Amino acid sequence: MPIFARSRRTSRAASTIVLLLALLGGSLSTGAVSAHADDTDGISGTPSDGQGQDDRSRFSYQASPGQHLEDSYLVRNTGTTPQTMQVFATDAYNTEDGSYGLLDTDAAVTDAGNWVTFEGGQKKMSIPLDPGASQVVPFTVDVPADARPGDHAAGIVISVQSAEGQVLVDRRVATRVYVRVPGDLQPALTISSLEAHYNPSINPFDGSTTLTFTLKNAGNVALGANLVIGVNGLFGMTLGEVKRQELTEMLPGSTRTVTVDVTGVGQYAYLNPYVKLAAVIDADALNPGPLPATSRDTVTIAWPIWLLVLSAIALLVWLWLRWRRRSDAKNAAAWIAYTEEEARRKAEAERGAVPAAGGAHASSPATSSAAVPAASTTAGPPASPLHPEGRR
Repeated sequence: MPIFARSRRTSRAASTIVLLLALLGGSLSTGAVSAHADDTDGISGTPSDGQGQDDRSRFSYQASPGQHLEDSYLVRNTGTTPQTMQVFATDAYNTEDGSYGLLDTDAAVTDAGNWVTFEGGQKKMSIPLDPGASQVVPFTVDVPADARPGDHAAGIVISVQSAEGQVLVDRRVATRVYVRVPGDLQPALTISSLEAHYNPSINPFDGSTTLTFTLKNAGNVALGANLVIGVNGLFGMTLGEVKRQELTEMLPGSTRTVTVDVTGVGQYAYLNPYVKLAAVIDADALNPGPLPATSRDTVTIAWPIWLLVLSAIALLVWLWLRWRRRSDAKNAAAWIAYTEEEARRKAEAERGAVPAAGGAHASSPATSSAAVPAASTTAGPPASPLHPEGRR
């Protein structure tokens, strides 16, 4: 399938000049634009059988080191103006979002893009085409004798540069090229890291878990994958939704970080987020043999809000009961000390009353009445543990 690259502004200085002219009140002539207001620029390129378009969406080869291959590319001018197209090959890579990217036009080419040449051994061809015209472009692929086993990715690019005012715009379209060198093929797609974070909700039976994981193509074969992402609880119980996601093709050596939110995960304390991966290949890709499958999981804690509230209440009740027990124990000790002291005082008073009774006729009223205030000076009892106010 052709890959349409974004238009590039190749002259930042020119665009700056246009902006300055506009700010200064200058005006650029629009007569040429008006005369061709309905003109369009369009390009396309597809694999060819040497006569016209065939049913391939990309070029896929299996070639041994030192092998020579021949094929054809069909170039079309689908616009309404004559265009001169530059056709060349360059190396491929994965962009940050996983897309199939190609090096810039002036970047050094060292892998499969360097193996492609056109008529006369040229690395680049210039092809002028009238509107609606097409041309079959033969090319060759020469695999180096020291090529390493595995997949080598590139792209055949059609580039058309056109001036829009003072700005030079580069329009590009490309078709993928894969060259597989036989040997020790190692399909290896791994989950190199996994992190999980729980996002609570006011509803204790709702919430979400965010999983962030990094995938790495550690082998030498281009692979995609089918992913299953979810969260388990105790005893393997499924919590929330289970997400299924297709991973676009990753070239050998590339890495990709993926973030997925699993919703509907309640606050059940123990959470076991997981990622399962089953490698796949594109329909047009060569089969490398058995494909890997792997999984990875981690553990995170989702403390229930209601449990935290109950725990706080329980702690407050425990602290109050502890204080109450200590207070009651202190009052009880004071009460016991008081009753013992009272009993001792009464016993001493009774022992002192016996000799006083024998000499009652000799006692004067003053002496008898003096005992009353002596007894009345005794301090009151401490607070009872049963009656903190001191009432008995």
